[in-house]
Amino acid sequence: MEHVRTVNHIRLLSLLFILLTGLLSTSVIEAATPESNFDHFMTGFPLTGAHARVDCESCHLGGVFRGTPTQCSSCHTNAGRVGASAKSNRHIPTTDTCDDCHTTHAWQPVVRVDHVAVIGSCTNCHNGMMASGKPSQHMATNASCDDCHSTTNWSSTRFDHSNVAPGTCASCHNGTKASGKPARHIQSSATCDDCHNTRSWNSVRVDHLAVIGTCFSCHNNQTARGKPNNHIQSSNLCDDCHTTNNWDAAVFDHAGVAPGSCSTCHNGTKATGKSSTHIQSSNTCDDCHSTRTWNPVIRVDHLAVIGTCFSCHNNQTAQGKPNNHIQSNNLCDDCHTTNNWDTAVFDHSSVAPGSCSTCHNGSRATGKPGDHLVTTAQCDDCHSTVAWVPANFDHANISGSCSNCHNGTQATGKTNNHFITSRQCNACHGTSTWLPLTFRHTSADYPGDHRRNLACTDCHGSNTEIVTWSSPAYQPDCAGCHARDYRSGEDRHTTLSQDRDCGRCHRVSARSFD
Repeated sequence: MEHVRTVNHIRLLSLLFILLTGLLSTSVIEAATPESNFDHFMTGFPLTGAHARVDCESCHLGGVFRGTPTQCSSCHTNAGRVGASAKSNRHIPTTDTCDDCHTTHAWQPVVRVDHVAVIGSCTNCHNGMMASGKPSQHMATNASCDDCHSTTNWSSTRFDHSNVAPGTCASCHNGTKASGKPARHIQSSATCDDCHNTRSWNSVRVDHLAVIGTCFSCHNNQTARGKPNNHIQSSNLCDDCHTTNNWDAAVFDHAGVAPGSCSTCHNGTKATGKSSTHIQSSNTCDDCHSTRTWNPVIRVDHLAVIGTCFSCHNNQTAQGKPNNHIQSNNLCDDCHTTNNWDTAVFDHSSVAPGSCSTCHNGSRATGKPGDHLVTTAQCDDCHSTVAWVPANFDHANISGSCSNCHNGTQATGKTNNHFITSRQCNACHGTSTWLPLTFRHTSADYPGDHRRNLACTDCHGSNTEIVTWSSPAYQPDCAGCHARDYRSGEDRHTTLSQDRDCGRCHRVSARSFD
């Protein structure tokens, strides 16, 4: 009996299940009416994203289609008739509409944020919960985000340092509040703005007065520029030669260097040494060079120069013979000294007398100039080895007459008041001196020398060879000049005509007629 009842119950439940299944199938068929294929785009409000999955009755309450709102805030609000999800209590304060930031596909993530309409400070959102905040590696600071960041580019930051008092950088840049000196920063007592600017950490200027330690602790080609590859070999500290004002204008203080010890540094290894073109010399550097500059040299100690003069004085290494130098194959020191180049003196002591022209021939050394008087004499017949002028001329070897040279052009000639004569100079003058005159009368008419030295013009009144007789009727006898001195009747005088030759009785050279 119990078994029959159980079977009946099962049959009843099965019948109810079939009935319910049929009813549900009818509802689904009714829902799939032609209205479910309606193109909502034609209403001006296309269904996209999550809106496409919402039942019509969720928005069109009571089957009312006309007047359904299209603004997000009309539905997505707690006070709306639709009752769609609204802004949560922790939504950022903003004046924007939903679709300014969200899409219809999902509330999260937001596609963009219009920061212009955001109400409040940056940290209201950028707090690491609502929106990304300061990362763990962010520099420590209590500044607001927009003090450094912009809404268009989060990574490109800037900070307005204009209101920061000079010298107070470390109050922020202390490694806690803001980035400070890194571990490899140079040791310095300077404040940040002594070297850095607010635009960039790396564009620095260094106040060396506040740097702690040696130059090389920074200038090691890692922290800062150090010695270049072409730097002179030196163990000196940077500031022995360089200054902080001008790195390239290097000056080494040689004051403490012992004289003569230059080569201990200037040996081509530790510091610049002699170049390959340097003159051969046993000198130390400071014998010729100064500590201010290598060139020009201030002096040359020729005592220690190795080689001949010409090995340097060749117009390449040092000044050589100029174009107007006398033709000579002598060595420089045959004539010049190392004390005075221009005052040249040649030692002629070993030159054989009369051999001047073997050198002074116009080719090897200065010879006779074009206006030299014509002579076969050797140079030393007239000139000395001390100077060309004045010349002591030896007339013994002169060929030709005096006037060939003594013509007033080539050599001294007759003066304007000279005795008028066609005789040559040596008729009256000697070759050692012009005066006194040495002329001797050889004419048979010459009455002989008188008791006093008569001037030529005493007899030659016209300053010519013509004798001017005071009593020409008695020439050439003594009476021609002394007729006025004759006294007839005195002594043995007879008549002037008979006694016209005074010399027959008187000696003309006596102080008085005896």
